[in-house]
Amino acid sequence: MHQPLPLSTPNRNLVRLTIVRGITWTGFLGAIIFGIEVLSFQLHVMPVILVIIAMGLVNVATWWRLGRPRAVTDIEYLVHLLIDVGGLSLLFYYTGGSTNPFITYYLVPVTIAAATLPWRFAWVIAAASLTSYTVMMLFYEPVPQLSNGFVGTGIRLHIIGMWLNFSLSAGLVTFFIFKMAHALRRRDLTLSRTRETALRNEQVLAVATQAAGTAHELGTPLSTMAVLLSEMRQEARDNTPLVEDIDLLRQQVDTCKARLQTLVANADRRRLAKPEIAAAETWLRDVLQRWLVLRPDVSHRIDIQGKRGTPYIATDTTLEQALMNLLNNAADANPMDISILLDWTQDDVIIDIRDHGPGVSMDIADQLGETFISTKSKGMGIGLFLTHATINRFGGGVSLYNHEEGGTLTEVKLPRATADNPA
Repeated sequence: MHQPLPLSTPNRNLVRLTIVRGITWTGFLGAIIFGIEVLSFQLHVMPVILVIIAMGLVNVATWWRLGRPRAVTDIEYLVHLLIDVGGLSLLFYYTGGSTNPFITYYLVPVTIAAATLPWRFAWVIAAASLTSYTVMMLFYEPVPQLSNGFVGTGIRLHIIGMWLNFSLSAGLVTFFIFKMAHALRRRDLTLSRTRETALRNEQVLAVATQAAGTAHELGTPLSTMAVLLSEMRQEARDNTPLVEDIDLLRQQVDTCKARLQTLVANADRRRLAKPEIAAAETWLRDVLQRWLVLRPDVSHRIDIQGKRGTPYIATDTTLEQALMNLLNNAADANPMDISILLDWTQDDVIIDIRDHGPGVSMDIADQLGETFISTKSKGMGIGLFLTHATINRFGGGVSLYNHEEGGTLTEVKLPRATADNPA
């Protein structure tokens, strides 16, 4: 299950713009106070303070707006950037215009617009910033200290201001662009996983549809086989070893018929929507008992590690079949001494299946279950594919490892459930 992003990308960008605005205007306020108190700047203090207060109120209103459920549109975001450009223009007008070393801060809203808005809106911000800069070259209230002031080392005050502006602008642009790119990467990853899940579901649906049709088609030949086996048993009633073999075959045919009937009965998707809650140990032992009927050639041992409490899991027939697929893979690798271990933690139930076969090639271990890839020379990988899809649907996962003592270790993790809550 993938968690949806709590905010869309435009909303997130407006959050970051609000943070950038708060940092910027707090810095401007500190610089103005320092200039007035320490450097004796000659400014019209009242309009400058009013501009800063107005931008602060805009930021407060923006935070309030972000708490509303309505999504942020590109036009709304454009208006916010235009307000920033207008606020900067008013501030620069009263603090030296183009002689103010912070004048190039106009590039920050231009950069943000270029990175987040459609090209026509980005050009609007670029045009507004260029126009404001041009106006500031002609109309402004001069601040003599910005042009003629020096610091103790002989460096002009304007140069120091340009350095401070570069530091602030570089930091804010880096912050905003990095966060925006990170959000885009997260969104792309979420979309990619959604597409992969949809593709996998389509493949599972195609296989399930074919399996349902095949189940109906196999009913007739299995019934025919059952009738013929009954007749053969009557003819061979004096041959005890042959009768035993025929009885075994009849048992296998009856098991196949029962499984097919169960498959058809569970084809209704509404039954899969409400999984049953079962004790993990009881469920596992029942699955093993049914599996041994199909694989009488197998020798196995089961080990229960957890000793405290009784873990529960959500189950249905598809999960049972998924585990049987993994057990069959282990038996196909080597039917002797298959080890099944059941353990649990506070959050998960773990089922380990260890065989003594040749192991799994690490080149394809990571791809097993993602597509139709098989470790068997004549296999198609459908079993593992459906197994992964089923266990993932229950919120769990399957991992394959080469055991250090030889063979393959298959680890199945399923989330624990309570008797009252399957989630």
